[in-house]
Amino acid sequence: MKQSSLFKENEKNHSWFCDAIDTLRFSDDKQSWPDVFGEKLRTSIKSSSIKTLSLFSGGGGLDIAFSDAGFNIVECVEIEDRFVKTLEENAKSNGKLNHTKITCIDIREYEPSFNEIDFIIGGPPCQTFSAAGARAAGVKGLDDKRGTLFEEYVRLVKQLKPKGFLFENVYRIVGAQGGKPWELIQEAFQAAGYKLHWRIIDAADYGVPQHRERLIIVGVQEGEFLFPYPTHGPDSQDNRPFYSAELAVKGVDISSCKIGINGRHGHLLNAIPPGLNYSFYTEKLGHPNPIFGWRSKFSDYLYKADPKTPVRTIKAQGGQYTGPFSWNNRPFTLEEIKRLQTFPDNYRLIGNRQVAVMQLGNSVPPQAGRILALAVLDQLFNVGLPFPIQYMPKNLVLSFRKRKSSLTKIYAKKAKDAIAIQTIEGHFETKPNAPSKGKEKQYLVNGIELLSEKQSDCTEYDITFNISTDVWSFTVKEPEEKNKKQYFIDILLSKSHSLILNTKKIKLISFSKKPSSLVSLWKYLEKTLKKLAHKDDLIQLFGYYQYRQRSNFIFAFNNNTLEDSTYWNMAKNITEGLAVGMPLHINEISDIFQLENNLFKNSIKDLKAIGYEIRNHNTNPQLDVDCYLIPYQFPTLNERSLQRLTSL
Repeated sequence: MKQSSLFKENEKNHSWFCDAIDTLRFSDDKQSWPDVFGEKLRTSIKSSSIKTLSLFSGGGGLDIAFSDAGFNIVECVEIEDRFVKTLEENAKSNGKLNHTKITCIDIREYEPSFNEIDFIIGGPPCQTFSAAGARAAGVKGLDDKRGTLFEEYVRLVKQLKPKGFLFENVYRIVGAQGGKPWELIQEAFQAAGYKLHWRIIDAADYGVPQHRERLIIVGVQEGEFLFPYPTHGPDSQDNRPFYSAELAVKGVDISSCKIGINGRHGHLLNAIPPGLNYSFYTEKLGHPNPIFGWRSKFSDYLYKADPKTPVRTIKAQGGQYTGPFSWNNRPFTLEEIKRLQTFPDNYRLIGNRQVAVMQLGNSVPPQAGRILALAVLDQLFNVGLPFPIQYMPKNLVLSFRKRKSSLTKIYAKKAKDAIAIQTIEGHFETKPNAPSKGKEKQYLVNGIELLSEKQSDCTEYDITFNISTDVWSFTVKEPEEKNKKQYFIDILLSKSHSLILNTKKIKLISFSKKPSSLVSLWKYLEKTLKKLAHKDDLIQLFGYYQYRQRSNFIFAFNNNTLEDSTYWNMAKNITEGLAVGMPLHINEISDIFQLENNLFKNSIKDLKAIGYEIRNHNTNPQLDVDCYLIPYQFPTLNERSLQRLTSL
């Protein structure tokens, strides 16, 4: 019985990837092992007769993978000339894409110069279905021209009739727009004569030091296709540890690295525990001086990688604070990012850092691609592999989604432990004893507050404030102003907002009729939030626009003249949340405000000019033409806002 038990345990701890390691004689606990794996495959598999067409080739991630597995990439088709330069460089003699034809053309204009092809690989641009696209204006999917590029893929599949194809895209496509795009994609490929086999996979499960969820579709004319068991992680047959970020970047030359990142939030990175992001500085995770609101930023904002685990998804584009950042409190070098994406060290990326990162972030990690390529080689082309692959049953559910949902508790514990240590070390400021009453001068130019001396073209205001546990009151007047009260805004705080500010209500009062007086009040409130509540801006208190506003905003006039003004009525309606936080067609939004379209356009331009964020197709191409989005009930633009530079 004991011997039988030992046999079962050994069987349980053995995986097909163990056989691959033994056969190819490499070790996956060494730095750069995916490069070694790729090179070993090249010398072990001789199948260059499988002619393969690469569409939407980008930086070449899938091309590296399939070329390593013995596929003959006869042509790469890519529209972006900056990416084409990289493909051309690596298509030179002895390059990873040795003698592959590189074609720079819009896929809509592409016609192949050959009649036969065995296999097609590629993934159309996915920004229209991505989280970033949804953040800007909701998931546009097929309403965006990029969302219909799959039709060009289908066109070429119909024309060339390959034995099969591999189609990669973001996993959100499955649920986007109520599943309509996903249904159309399936119908189109099926009508072309292909049966689809698909899964959403996490690249970390296949030896990539990065969690990256993607939809993989393999289409076949006949027969079945199964996906290989994961090579790493809890779903692997031997529970093999993930390839950690620390091991992946080991040995990279970082002698020229600069520690830290610049900007107003750069210094915050130092205190964030590895594995966490900006949310470390939120009330929800227990920070004593919270700066950000919960879920008010992208998840990669100030995200610091954990060396012991794979990193989160590497983005193609991002701002100054877009992670992953190194656990050493600095940006990863380009060579480190290549390792985290499993691009070979000897693969040359042409272009500056921004262009290179764009190519990497848009690519399929080659190591995950190699595993998929081997499965295609084995099942579709019956090419003998140097080791057997074991495949998952179709009904097997992978656990990465479940693991992902359990991370909240892990992050909370990390934050709690870090805060305890930092408290002992005296890292936190105590909230200042602010004066309960006072008066200050304020100077505004085009909705921007001047922090020092007065300019000739600025508007001067006197601000009076009164801070108590019942109400925070702010009053704005022009110097020597004799007018009566013109309007006021009452903000009845939700329970959570009230606890943060230690008051029940905020009152904004203006004795001025100037449009900029409204900005003056909000900007002074924002300054007070920074000082007393450690909130970086109004959004960090009241929340990101896609979440329900919990506090109640009331705008009232004390002047009939203002009440008859189109501008002031628009300001009132927006303050009270009318048509805020959702993309609307101009006909809908004009009807809501009871204005003619041209009058609405003029009023909205005036509000944008003084600091309200207004989006349309010209400022955010993800929005449809003639659609507008007013994200917030208060002005959010400042001198650093990129939206301030855009025109409606």
